[in-house]
Amino acid sequence: MRLITFLLLIPVLLHTAGAAALDVEHRAVWRDLPRPATVMRVLEIRAVLLDDWPEPEVEQALREAADILGQCGIRTARIDLFRVQAPLPQRWFDTPRSRELARALDLPRPAVFFAAGTRQVPAFDAEAIGRGNSRSRPELADTVWIARGARDLGIVIAHELAHVLMDSGEHDNTPGNLMAESTAPANTALTPAQCARIIATGTRHGLLRPGVD
Repeated sequence: MRLITFLLLIPVLLHTAGAAALDVEHRAVWRDLPRPATVMRVLEIRAVLLDDWPEPEVEQALREAADILGQCGIRTARIDLFRVQAPLPQRWFDTPRSRELARALDLPRPAVFFAAGTRQVPAFDAEAIGRGNSRSRPELADTVWIARGARDLGIVIAHELAHVLMDSGEHDNTPGNLMAESTAPANTALTPAQCARIIATGTRHGLLRPGVD
């Protein structure tokens, strides 16, 4: 049985200095997610749709990402989905505008933003912002930004969340490793050392909580 609770709420207007009002709708809470055999830590994710991303595609990808992270003993206990109607410039990943947006929403972390595209240079389909690369943009710490059209979406989400949880931009091009520089359907494995770093750093930064159950 699927235990999805839909929360259709009155849109919330967030008025912030320097940013236009945002129309925010909290659409759903997903709790019937893949559960690893052994649970060491619990993760909760906030997913933000900034463009016309189809919810079934996003849900499927987030479930795949949760399943991949489960190999480290991480149980994704909850995913909150928000659909945000924002001015066009804020629907794209662009540091000044995205800082305004993240500041206005002020969501718990980690948060994954599904954007219309990216205006960053160089341009990547997805980008993870941890503590180490957010010193000049603290509003974006512990977030992931994914542009429309990103391939291997579930793997991309898991890959970028692992970067955030490890607070590291390192890649591992060992065949089959999730942290390979280029995503591919076969690249889903994490080593014990990578899992240990995800658990240790993610817990220290308050992104994972103990959850042995």
